[in-house]
Amino acid sequence: MKKKQQIDAKLVQDFQSGNNEALTLLVKKWHLTFCKKALWIVKDPDLAKDIAQESWTIIINKMGTLKDKSSFGSWALRIVYFQSLDGLRQKNIQYLKQHEYLRDQIASTPGDIEEESKLKLLKAINNLPEQQHIVINLFYLKNYSIKEISKNLNISTGTTKSRLFYAREKLKLIFKKK
Repeated sequence: MKKKQQIDAKLVQDFQSGNNEALTLLVKKWHLTFCKKALWIVKDPDLAKDIAQESWTIIINKMGTLKDKSSFGSWALRIVYFQSLDGLRQKNIQYLKQHEYLRDQIASTPGDIEEESKLKLLKAINNLPEQQHIVINLFYLKNYSIKEISKNLNISTGTTKSRLFYAREKLKLIFKKK
């Protein structure tokens, strides 16, 4: 058994016997190694520190079950390794959720804006004078040609064009105000 393993075995034995100072020495000896191991896996310093801390909680709670006290280092590093993998999984899940949320927001936003704009436009059209309102509805909403509108309303094509022009101008003014 190597000297480092003997020291670890003695510290684990002391901690299991109730000596909390032994735990302090283990933490001083191993904490930086745990942080480096976690950082190597997760590539995020803050997450690596959290993982090292969580690993210590597990190590402290399970140290009483450690039979081969000289294997503390490899045993504890396995805990850090698996905690790091869990942390990485959680980080990926959060990333995917955020990505999905943003994708949904981007996908829904144009529709929301489009719907809002449609409602504003319809409200503005309804506020036009009746003759302009009818011409705009027939031309844009019912897709009638200028000739068809003229024929149905029994007015000249010039009058139809004039009403469309003035209706558009009023709508432009309404939307410039908003």
